Amino acid sequence: MPKEKHAGIFIIPLKRVYWGGSRRNRGQRAVKFIRRYLERQLGGKVILDPLISVYIYKRKIEKPPRYIAVRFMRIDEGVFKASLAI
Repeated sequence: MPKEKHAGIFIIPLKRVYWGGSRRNRGQRAVKFIRRYLERQLGGKVILDPLISVYIYKRKIEKPPRYIAVRFMRIDEGVFKASLAI
């Protein structure tokens, strides 16, 4: 049986956000991609810190970063909080 994760860091590649759709929606796609990635890896609900969105939109909506380091912490059974790991 796999070990339950309580805290850690993920380096999430956001390269796929650049592929599909219009470039004006890349920032929104990046936030959704981060949430889906963490839910898939952790197996529970994920609450994103607002600083993640600020970091993604810092270089404008059309040019999100290619990678982002995210720290996660378990706050309840099946609920995780994610924040920037900078």
